[in-house]
Amino acid sequence: MSEAVQEITMFERLGGVAVIDRLVEAFYDRMDRLPEAEGIRAMHPDDLAPIRQVLKRYLTEWTGGPALYTPEKGHPRLRQRHLGFPIGDAERDAWLLCMRGALDETVADAAAREAIYATLAKLADWMRNTAGNPHDAGHRPGA
Repeated sequence: MSEAVQEITMFERLGGVAVIDRLVEAFYDRMDRLPEAEGIRAMHPDDLAPIRQVLKRYLTEWTGGPALYTPEKGHPRLRQRHLGFPIGDAERDAWLLCMRGALDETVADAAAREAIYATLAKLADWMRNTAGNPHDAGHRPGA
């Protein structure tokens, strides 16, 4: 008789809610203190507490944990929500620098850490919205 194999979610691989909480805290702590992150830090309010909670809920749900984000905020529409902020290569790189350090600090499972970083790097690329970005509404291949 075959037994059903239960797939482990990325949320579980990362370490659950406790690790997501530490990850987000480490991420925003880096944003507050790294000179390379000054530009993206300036895009945020002085008080990061509310946005820390939003990112915790988003990452929990996005990685396969409990649905904490969509019941409150609806569909993430990340790119649309960030269109008011100029995001180019420098902003993407600063965000990824903060996230890489936070992942290295908080996620023990190296394979999970690399998998989530690779996915977040693709997302960060997609979030770029300044001139020259292939995702710009005004960009037409061959134009």
